[in-house]
Amino acid sequence: MRQRCYALAMADQRALDAISRIEHALARIEAAGARAQAAAQSHAGNGAELEQLRGAHQSLRMRVEGAIGQIDRLLETGAQG
Repeated sequence: MRQRCYALAMADQRALDAISRIEHALARIEAAGARAQAAAQSHAGNGAELEQLRGAHQSLRMRVEGAIGQIDRLLETGAQG
């Protein structure tokens, strides 16, 4: 009987240890999920910022092309005159 109680106590302890390991693993999984979600949200914000920068780049590019065109016209008229 004494051995049986000891065996049950050991089995209970192993079960408790297993449950503890499972709980720790779940906590790590939840933390990783939260980090992944935060990273996804951060990237979504960066996507909007990237689109804004692309728009600004395109606008600046058009202005530079216009300025170069004006310079070319001035050089052509200056060379002719």
